[in-house]
Amino acid sequence: MITKLLIEQHFHGAYGVDFNKASVDEVLDLSHNIKQEGVGAIFPTLVTDSVDNIIRQIKIIKEASKKQTDECAKILGVHLEGIFINPEKKGIHNPEHILEPSVDNFNKVADDFIKIVTLAPEMCSTNDLIPYLKSKGIKVQAGHCIGGDLSDCDGVTHMFNAMSGVTHRGKSTALSALISDDLYTEIIADGVHVSDDALKLLLKSKPEDKILLVSDSLPCAHSNISKFVFADETVYFDGEKATSSSGTLAGSSKLLPDIIKILGKKNMFNPKFIDNPYNYHNIDLNGQIEWDEEYNVVKVVK
Repeated sequence: MITKLLIEQHFHGAYGVDFNKASVDEVLDLSHNIKQEGVGAIFPTLVTDSVDNIIRQIKIIKEASKKQTDECAKILGVHLEGIFINPEKKGIHNPEHILEPSVDNFNKVADDFIKIVTLAPEMCSTNDLIPYLKSKGIKVQAGHCIGGDLSDCDGVTHMFNAMSGVTHRGKSTALSALISDDLYTEIIADGVHVSDDALKLLLKSKPEDKILLVSDSLPCAHSNISKFVFADETVYFDGEKATSSSGTLAGSSKLLPDIIKILGKKNMFNPKFIDNPYNYHNIDLNGQIEWDEEYNVVKVVK
């Protein structure tokens, strides 16, 4: 099988690197390593954090993007996951840093390198933050939320996780995402964050061209780290799951090529999934991946 290079739009780090803490050199090293895995472009994702640290890390990521070579996965911009989420669905995010969604609060961290914002749409119903973000060309995704009105959103962040689930009465985030043919929908298909039955429901419900495979990977991905601090929480990785001391599931320990191999073994992989982020973000990227019959990356043509 020959495909385009992979694009990762929800990616907190790997190889021991955390984008909320990384230096310019660490970002460059990560982007080089991930290119060898077949990932051609990334949107470094920042978890909810202080305004000062978000500003600092956007600047660092932006500076790293200017120093990249062709051997690096191209940094396409920042995915801001938070600071405008619903505390009821905060997951591992630190609630101390959550801000009221507003244009004024966004402008505290605003930068032209922010390309995706995950927020709780139900908390934006009385202001113009979402239209403002979209006027700037920023993709707005519903996540860490409970609202069922996703009509102003472009996509949904890590489907089923940190959102109100499917209900047979009233509306919910997951239900609205499933029945909308227009919304792009992220899914962490690592075998941990979503059950096979839930994944099958998504694949049956959504048009195949609206499914976005993401890893939501953490610094422990492809590293020997078993304990680390993420989102101001100590996270423990047992070789399968990365969780806080209270058992809250954090991100994934898998990278996109690992997830594709998992899906391939289950006969649930569709090569169309690799093309979808290209269309979502209107990306033109050179390069190909050669895969073997067991969905291992054999060769990356850069």
